[in-house]
Amino acid sequence: MKSSITIVIVLLSAFPAQAATKTFSVASDGSGDFKTPQEAVAAAPENTADRTVIRIKPGTYEGQMIVPKDKPNFGFVGEDAATTLLTWPHNVKDPIAPGADGFNPGVQILGDGFTAENLTFQNTSGDHGQALALRVDADRAVFKNCRIVGWQDTLMVNSGRQYFQNCYIAGRVDFIYGSATAVFDRCEIHSRNGGHVTAASTPQDHLYGFVFINCQLTGDNIPWTPPEGDTTTSEPPKKPNKFADLGRPWRPYASVAYIHCQMDDHIKPEGWNNWGRAENEKTARYAEYQSTGPGANPEKRAAWTKQLTDAEAAEYTIEKILGGSDHWNPVMQ
Repeated sequence: MKSSITIVIVLLSAFPAQAATKTFSVASDGSGDFKTPQEAVAAAPENTADRTVIRIKPGTYEGQMIVPKDKPNFGFVGEDAATTLLTWPHNVKDPIAPGADGFNPGVQILGDGFTAENLTFQNTSGDHGQALALRVDADRAVFKNCRIVGWQDTLMVNSGRQYFQNCYIAGRVDFIYGSATAVFDRCEIHSRNGGHVTAASTPQDHLYGFVFINCQLTGDNIPWTPPEGDTTTSEPPKKPNKFADLGRPWRPYASVAYIHCQMDDHIKPEGWNNWGRAENEKTARYAEYQSTGPGANPEKRAAWTKQLTDAEAAEYTIEKILGGSDHWNPVMQ
């Protein structure tokens, strides 16, 4: 369908008295300054400390979007995540455009200091291969009230520090993965037809990987069904599968912790998966603290994982996890 969006770019100088505001418009029918959000990103200044905020009105916007490293301090703000969608229909098996990342993500964030609010990032390719809705290769990235939806490899948090607040993230296989340090605060993590929630590749020298705080883990057993006439997959249909695990280590020192999370009965009693490698049990850093709900089974969890003590859990604060040498605190943004 055709729709239009309005983009407001606010440029704040280092001195408030000299603050300036510039407005651009984007309309898919050509009536605005740009036809696509990517064109607006391309028009923004490079290597500036000023902040650029893009306000996106409801609509469905299909196409690959990249915020390059030389465009830091970008913000995308929608009115409502349910009606403001950035969508991508391709996976890694489809042709990849020249210059695009090999994982073929719908949206890729490279510029530090990125923020997003009230948006849906979705990959509609389906459950037949790696199909990223969002890849983040940026430091100090914040996502609030967003929906990030796909099947396999939905969200790649590849490097830097990220903060997700009140977000809905859905997928089946390894749908939150990568080597970043990321906090998921009061998010709903939804498993579609079982699978694996996380596949962290945390570097050995990073104290924290993925930390879920006060999150709700939900699930269903409804497999993906290819659209009628779809000839892009030759895989047999998947069977309904209720059960998921909390994670498996993409790399040996994967670090994942669930703090005060409510878990529905789709979570397997053993909780975790060693990815078929017993040696990963010696290095993976998997922990929980006071999980609740029918999916919380501390006495049945894999013996090589950890139930944190009160003192150990006290170290899992947003400030300590994400602060770094610059003492970044995304909650204060």
